[in-house]
Amino acid sequence: MVIGVVGDLDIVTSPQLDQALTQARRNYHQVVLDLSSVDFMDTSALAVIVGHWKHLQAGGGSLSLAGARYQSTKTLWITGLADRIPMYESVELAVVASREAVAGGAG
Repeated sequence: MVIGVVGDLDIVTSPQLDQALTQARRNYHQVVLDLSSVDFMDTSALAVIVGHWKHLQAGGGSLSLAGARYQSTKTLWITGLADRIPMYESVELAVVASREAVAGGAG
């Protein structure tokens, strides 16, 4: 499942992001969050992303970030989460990696 986000991820839009990720987690175990069109992300959005990443991990799934710009994900790098949450340059690369992880786990 790929979820595209546009604009700012902040205290106002974080509840919408949380709702979209909650809905995705009900039906999918592999979620890619396309951040290529995100201009700004604050810590409230980061908390939502990390929470859903942890839930998916605990259930054997994954949450990957695609197209994230350093400027909007600076907090991920400062906190060290960028080394733990899979990040890819594009949605295509994230989807391929998710497929490979599923195929590798099936064997």
